[in-house]
Amino acid sequence: MSRIIGIELRRSAAFGAALALLVVGVVLIYFVEGIQFAAGWMQLAMVQRWYLVLLWPLALAAGAWQARREQRSKVAELFASTPRPRIVRVLPTLSAMAVGVLAGYLAIGVAGGGWIVDTARYLPGAVFAVTAVGGLALVAAVWLGLALGRLLPSPATAPLLGVAGLGMLLFLPWLTRPRGWLTLVFSPMYEMNLPGAYATVPGRVSVAQACWLVALAAAAVLLLASGGWRMRVAALAPVLLGAALAIAVVPQQNRVVVDAVDPVARKLVCTEDAPRVCVSRVNSGLLPEVAARAREGLAVLGKLPDPPREVHEDTTTYPGDGFPVWRADVVLLGVAVTPDGRFDDEGAVAGVVVGAFDGPRDCAQPTDPADRLAAASWLTGRAPVAPDPYWDVEDVAAAGQRWQALRQLPEGEARARVAALRRAAATCSAGAGLLTGGTP
Repeated sequence: MSRIIGIELRRSAAFGAALALLVVGVVLIYFVEGIQFAAGWMQLAMVQRWYLVLLWPLALAAGAWQARREQRSKVAELFASTPRPRIVRVLPTLSAMAVGVLAGYLAIGVAGGGWIVDTARYLPGAVFAVTAVGGLALVAAVWLGLALGRLLPSPATAPLLGVAGLGMLLFLPWLTRPRGWLTLVFSPMYEMNLPGAYATVPGRVSVAQACWLVALAAAAVLLLASGGWRMRVAALAPVLLGAALAIAVVPQQNRVVVDAVDPVARKLVCTEDAPRVCVSRVNSGLLPEVAARAREGLAVLGKLPDPPREVHEDTTTYPGDGFPVWRADVVLLGVAVTPDGRFDDEGAVAGVVVGAFDGPRDCAQPTDPADRLAAASWLTGRAPVAPDPYWDVEDVAAAGQRWQALRQLPEGEARARVAALRRAAATCSAGAGLLTGGTP
């Protein structure tokens, strides 16, 4: 059997399907929307699943194209006259096409993995489940294409199936509203776009999707092996059973993948020496880079009385209670990853200094952003520059004016006001004008 499958791999569309999937997949993950998987392995697995929006219809069309081989070679009647059951005759083709699409899909992952292998240190088990479901989706697609291509042996079948598959994946979310969770069962790419650093796919979702895809693949095999209408009607049985089982297993709530957070990915990994700097486990490969810049910020803050002594990555997640515990001696720093998988250290030192003037998340009277930025600028001796692109332009402009006012004061008085702002921020009492002469 292995020899027959080897021959089928060489003579069928399996190699062409694998190559097409690889080329299209690599172009998609690297060039279409920029590199979205630089944060780690789970992001790579989810980005691959997101681009099944094009890979799945491509596998469907490849199966339909392969199904016309006997007709193109004008040997369909000859093979049909042999005494061997049809399922035995098509088994090598099924195996070869499955190997082809799986090889293409896994090769995409290898191509993406080479980009992050030096920086990605966290490899959760869910990555393998997400990847396996993606591969299973392509196997189901290529087998379904084989079955439908046999039933409709026309040159137009393959392109029409590709377009139909793309349309189904794109419009399925609208067809299932307001029960968006249903789309998770029938669409392998739904909610896989723009995964965050702590993103994951719940195990129940992967199990439900696997149930549906196995059922779809089984129905495709029955259709391909069918010799009459009874067998074709029987092919509906696994579809109905698989859909019912998947719907029973999948979490019946919307945004279940979008809102899912891996708690292990958020767990802090810290330096052994002081001052201690901690990052999330998913970013542990960046710890030396983050520590170097974070300690520069702590050195600047050393001008204050009772300055912060540690820097932790800000592992805030939305929605839910995904806020790290606030401590007065710890500065929270957002860790951004560049497309090449390195720490985006632009503005990191300023981010640490500004973060020292932040207060608890539940403050009824939080510190004015302009005050925070002006105080940080006085400590660094540089004009206010937003640490990240999300700062309001008006706040930056106001911080510039307050920084200039601080510079006009005697150093002792300016230092006292900056220290007072930090104390007031910790107690949620930083009133307006504190830096320019007001009272908390």
